[in-house]
Amino acid sequence: MHRIKAFIFDMDGTLVDNMSFHKDSWLLFCTKHNISFTPEQFETENHGTLEEMIRYFLGPDLTDARVKQLGQEKEVIYRELYKDHIREIAGLTDLLIYLEKQGIKIALATNGDMTNIDFVLDNLNIRRFFYVITGADEVSKGKPDTEIFKLTLQKLNMNSKECVAVEDSTDGVISARRAGVEVIGISTTRTAEELKMNGCFQVISDYNEIDLGFIL
Repeated sequence: MHRIKAFIFDMDGTLVDNMSFHKDSWLLFCTKHNISFTPEQFETENHGTLEEMIRYFLGPDLTDARVKQLGQEKEVIYRELYKDHIREIAGLTDLLIYLEKQGIKIALATNGDMTNIDFVLDNLNIRRFFYVITGADEVSKGKPDTEIFKLTLQKLNMNSKECVAVEDSTDGVISARRAGVEVIGISTTRTAEELKMNGCFQVISDYNEIDLGFIL
C-alpha cells in the first residue's frame, strides 16, 4: 500500500449509527404520501442521493423544485426522530485526533445533503477535523457511482492510492473501489463477511478496533 495521506469517511452508518432512523423516517414519509413502502424495501432500494430516491418513489417527472421540497420534508422527519439519540460511533473522535496529529487529511464523502451534514458534524462537534466535505448537493449521481470519490480526490489534490475510505454500505464500498480507493469497512449496516466480499481490506465494528499499522 502507498503512503496514506488522507482518510475519506462516509457519514450515515459510518460517523453515526443512524440508518434505522433513516428507515423509520422513510416509512413515515411514505405513509404520509400514500406510498407503499416496507422496511424490507429500504434494505433493497436505499441507493443514491436523496433526490434520486424521491424520484424513484414519487415519480421521475417531478420538477427539481418539488423533488427538493419533498426531500427536505423527509429529512426534517429524520432529524426530528434522531436529534435526541445522535452520538458518534465509539472511538471516532480519538481516531480523528490521531489522524490529525499524523498530518493525515480528513475528508467526508456522503450521499447526504448539506443540511444533514451540518446536523451530524455540528452535533458531534467534529467539523474542525474535516479538510474537505463533499455531499449530495455537489454531484449528479450518488454512490455506487464514482463521481463523489473522484470529486473528493480532486479537492484533496491526491490520487486514489494515497487515500483510504471508510464505508458501511455495499454501495459505498463499490463506489470507492471503482474509484481506486482502498476501503475499511465498518459493520453497522452490513456484515463483516459482506464487506470483505466486496473488497474491504479491514473490517471493524467501531473505531476502537481499527488497526492503523498500514499508515506507518
